[in-house]
Amino acid sequence: MTDSSLAHDAPLPRPSVPASAPRDAGAAKSSNRAFMGKAWRILVGIKDALALLFLLVFFVMLFGFLRGTPNPSIVSDGALVLKLKGTITEQPADIDLMTALQGGENMPQEYRARDVIRALETAATDKRVKAVVLDLDSFLGGGQVTLGDVGQAIDKVRAAKKPVFAYATAYTDDAYQLAAHASEIWMNDFGQAVITGPGGSNLYFKGLIDQLGAKAHIYRVGTFKSAVEPFMRSDMSPEAKEATRAYADVLWTQWLDQVKKARPSAQIDAYMADPVTVAKGFNNDMGKAALSMKLVDKLGDKIAFSRRVAEVTGTSDTKKPWAFKSIPYKAWVDNNPAPTSGTPIAVVPVIGTIVDGKQPSGTAGGDTVAKHIMKAVADDSVKALVLRVDSPGGSVLASEQIRQAILQAKAKKLPVVVSMANLAASGGYWVSTPGDKVFAEPDTITGSIGVFGVIPSFEGTLAKWGVNADGIKTTPLSGEPDVFKGFSPEFDALAQASVEDIYARFTGLVAQSRKLPIEKVQEIAEGRVWAGGTAHQIGLVDGFGGLNEAVAEAAKLAKLDPKSVYPKYFENEPDALAEMLATLNAPADNGDEWSDNAAQGLFAQVALQQKARMAAAVDQLSLLASGGNVQARCLECGDMVAPKTLKADQAEGVWAKLMALFG
Repeated sequence: MTDSSLAHDAPLPRPSVPASAPRDAGAAKSSNRAFMGKAWRILVGIKDALALLFLLVFFVMLFGFLRGTPNPSIVSDGALVLKLKGTITEQPADIDLMTALQGGENMPQEYRARDVIRALETAATDKRVKAVVLDLDSFLGGGQVTLGDVGQAIDKVRAAKKPVFAYATAYTDDAYQLAAHASEIWMNDFGQAVITGPGGSNLYFKGLIDQLGAKAHIYRVGTFKSAVEPFMRSDMSPEAKEATRAYADVLWTQWLDQVKKARPSAQIDAYMADPVTVAKGFNNDMGKAALSMKLVDKLGDKIAFSRRVAEVTGTSDTKKPWAFKSIPYKAWVDNNPAPTSGTPIAVVPVIGTIVDGKQPSGTAGGDTVAKHIMKAVADDSVKALVLRVDSPGGSVLASEQIRQAILQAKAKKLPVVVSMANLAASGGYWVSTPGDKVFAEPDTITGSIGVFGVIPSFEGTLAKWGVNADGIKTTPLSGEPDVFKGFSPEFDALAQASVEDIYARFTGLVAQSRKLPIEKVQEIAEGRVWAGGTAHQIGLVDGFGGLNEAVAEAAKLAKLDPKSVYPKYFENEPDALAEMLATLNAPADNGDEWSDNAAQGLFAQVALQQKARMAAAVDQLSLLASGGNVQARCLECGDMVAPKTLKADQAEGVWAKLMALFG
């Protein structure tokens, strides 16, 4: 046995263990226990936080549900207060959940026109309503047709011998169109009534495009199709000015007629003839000028105005003589739901720009609107379809998708009636072509039968940076459209041919649906925009009337008594949580809490309106410049007919977005 084997077989020596080892092991165990304890406490804390968050959301939703549930007991006698902080529209855009969570109470709101009208009409016949208050201090407008409908509802309140009080720090066109129907018009001592009439400027980007070296490839049909002019000109063409002035004059005439009829004592012509001279005649005191010319009845602040209302309704607090008894608008609408008795007539709104795919409320998505139409067609209780259109048009493919869905209703032998609101132009008219009857108002804007496409290229921009593009082609269309090197003549020819083909289809649809010779349609098409009165004369619409007349006509075509039907709307359901949160953040609309941070006074309102116009213009520019499908859209008439509401996500960064578009 060798030494090595002895060494191998010998037991290994044990390592020496320090005397402190047991204490270190115990410390390690203690440390582990402490760590596990902390981790457990963190997990328990997260669990408790989630449980509290769940309970908070539950109770908030429960509160919102209870607040939103009609409850006649919460409505007492008083004045119905319409605190219109924003715009009135056919279909409000969806409320952004994040904006609602963050508290967007100072942003302008959108009010559904049919809710406002129903609130006024029910107020006329309900004994609890002693008066109506129109708080127009932060009102930013609405379409002229829509405001005319609201004005008629105000007239019904006055016909019921109930006073209507209107108040604003400053009156602009839309606010005054409503206020003219009031029995008493109040204005702040420091206020102004500034009536401007339709018109204004658009943005033209040709100079900017040239400076950047970019190029807008434009394909269009229609001498008057001026939606593409911002990309190809630095000013408005004579043809566009001619067409725009024609329908702007109609809008102005209709506005004057409505205001004079509602308030014959107002010396509106004299006031508008030379407003500067009028102001100087009263030492630039615009309040006294408006009072003297009978545009308003009283000058005073909101406290004085509230005291006047309290004389009719009584006070809700004896310590506050200005706190008149009030009925909040939201509560009144909730307590007076639309009738649902009788046979339903489906109403499908086509509101806003027509675009491809699924879209939220306030925008007419091809998939979305078509789905609502098909749902109405599948409903056996529905006996007719009314298409409510308030749109400047948009994507041809989306417009055709909506039209095809309407044809399914006609295949089922359902009568189809079109009701045009403020605007039914281009794609808005395309979707109207299947109608058995088409209704409009004299100041509805329609027509604009023309199509276009815009695709940008950046060969000049790249050249400025010293970048060139080159390559090979296996066919004349290889790599086309080549946004780096420029488009080939072959691609340009095919793109123009596509636009001309779609235009031929458009005019063909109009000729077939309106039973007009194609030569006549080509004469009135060319992208020209028409006011409702002229559109009726040239055969583009069948008669005058609003949604009620359209529903009644649909009932007659379905061989039903118009008194036995009701409109059943097929549209997106609102986000209940977002609406509830928005309601919690909404400003008070009662006789005590008047003030908020909304735009008040002429300069504040004009600034917000112009910012909204800028945001809308940049959004339109972004949509057009991004290419996409051929468009049938009346870009130039949208803002003039229906003012935009500035959304929370548009409030900042308009110029940054504009620069990013061409940067």
